Amino acid sequence: MPNLKEAAALLARANDVTLLGHVRPDADALGSALALGRALQQRGVKVRVSVGEPEEMPETLRSLDAGGLFVTASELPETEQLLVALDTPTPGRLGKLAPRVDAVRSAGGDVLVIDHHASNVFYGTHHVVDDTAEATAVLVFALLEELGTEIDEPIARCLYAGLVTDTSGFRRARPSTHLMAAKLLEAGVDPDKVVREIVDDHPFAWLPMLSDVLAGARLEPDEARGFGLAHAVVTLDAARSVRAEEVEAVIDVVRSTREAGVAVVLKEAEPTGPRQRWTVSLRSAGGVDVSAAAGELGGGGHRQAAGCTAEGTADEVLGKLREALSRAPLL
Repeated sequence: MPNLKEAAALLARANDVTLLGHVRPDADALGSALALGRALQQRGVKVRVSVGEPEEMPETLRSLDAGGLFVTASELPETEQLLVALDTPTPGRLGKLAPRVDAVRSAGGDVLVIDHHASNVFYGTHHVVDDTAEATAVLVFALLEELGTEIDEPIARCLYAGLVTDTSGFRRARPSTHLMAAKLLEAGVDPDKVVREIVDDHPFAWLPMLSDVLAGARLEPDEARGFGLAHAVVTLDAARSVRAEEVEAVIDVVRSTREAGVAVVLKEAEPTGPRQRWTVSLRSAGGVDVSAAAGELGGGGHRQAAGCTAEGTADEVLGKLREALSRAPLL
């Protein structure tokens, strides 16, 4: 594990730490931050966990914050001696909190980056970055073991949430990852409850929204280097009746298309100018590296799960994605 001892020593001597996940955090980003934050809090460290967007913690992840560590971005101090960025490959993914990285470094503080994305640009002063790890939670677990932390149920729950979601229910997990999951279950995690709250629990309003969105889904069997492309569009009007969690879950339905090796979902964001703005989710069944395609549009991620932000009409953005996917490396 790269730089594990150095990072553990840095954390062991800390007394005030801010931990950040990426904007619109998933269970791996926020679960990893909350798990490490709780472990540090138990060592007597002053800890706060936050994200640049949204202001409030996503409803499906609130059960992970057993210690009440999450604060809004506006509640953060002006700077800190140690900033930890988790599951965040570039400063830009911190959103409006990105300037804190340079502020901490300019003031002589430390920035620890813990991440498993191949697109990480190593923007900290210290790094635990390993793109072979299935989740950032795997790296945090290793750090906690290095620190000699006792894994209690709240810590284990946070790590399990990141692990089960980023491995797609352990479909992309190595034997060592299953062993890690076993240790988390031994600490008292209820796996059914965690998955139900984070993945499976949707309000009824999700069903009509999903029906409207999927009615406009399209299959292009010759695209994505011949592996096939399935795509759908979630407009602002379609998303108004549901939470952000329901919008993010659409990709998990579209990616189940048998005839498509690549799935894409465009999600309309509130406009910041005259042009439409979209956040884009890409998934690969294993034939095409979608992180390379996302990278061409300024995004990034994993080879089989990536994302980006783009402006223009839906057709214009889909056109750019088709071109990028036509050049994407094969896996």
